Amino acid sequence: MIMIIIIIIIIIIIIIIIIIIRRRRRRRIVVVVVVVAVVVVVVVVVLVVVVVLIVLVVEVVVVVVVVVVVVVVVVVVIIFVVVVVAVIIIIVVHNALGKFLSLPPVRPD
Repeated sequence: MIMIIIIIIIIIIIIIIIIIIRRRRRRRIVVVVVVVAVVVVVVVVVLVVVVVLIVLVVEVVVVVVVVVVVVVVVVVVIIFVVVVVAVIIIIVVHNALGKFLSLPPVRPD
């Protein structure tokens, strides 16, 4: 099961790299998307490993440590995604307002 998940993750990363190679104009947005995808993949792998550890070793201390680690990882990922989305929204709004106010556009590439 873990090997299947790892193979799927590798395939997704290869597809993302192919997309990056084909679209060089919007590098930064694509890089942000790739970073978010990699973070999500890492979180999924960590969660799978954590679940396996909980199933294999059912001890109170291990479960508490695992729960704390999972919560910290999830909070960090949520903060990262919120920051990325906020930056993209700020760029889009600035560019949209710039057309009306004659501001220079923010180019993500």
